[in-house]
Amino acid sequence: MSGTSADRSTPLELDFGKLDDLVAVVTQDAESREVLMVAFMNREAWQKSVETGYAHYFSRSRKCLWKKGETSGHLQRIREIRVDCDQDSVLLLVEQQGVCCHTGNRTCFYRSFRDTALYPVDGERGNSR
Repeated sequence: MSGTSADRSTPLELDFGKLDDLVAVVTQDAESREVLMVAFMNREAWQKSVETGYAHYFSRSRKCLWKKGETSGHLQRIREIRVDCDQDSVLLLVEQQGVCCHTGNRTCFYRSFRDTALYPVDGERGNSR
């Protein structure tokens, strides 16, 4: 069943049960559609993101909630939220302030895999808006 009117009227209840109480989040630049990062949200991060309009995530390594850009100033203002058909993954379309990646690159996907090695993507370093 895809593309039916029932799909459009299904109540939104994110399924946090499949991945240790987390959902995967793909974050894209709202204008360029460039993928900026992939992260995770727990229920609290989801609620904070919806309530504030700024991206919040759950750090699996630190086991805590974090607001993207809180210390760096590289905030992500949410322009649109999309949820996949299984309601267990989220797509955030954001306005990225500054760079996204902690390495100083605009996106966390700044390397390309070719011939069994990683190479920098041309023009990535420090390419902020």
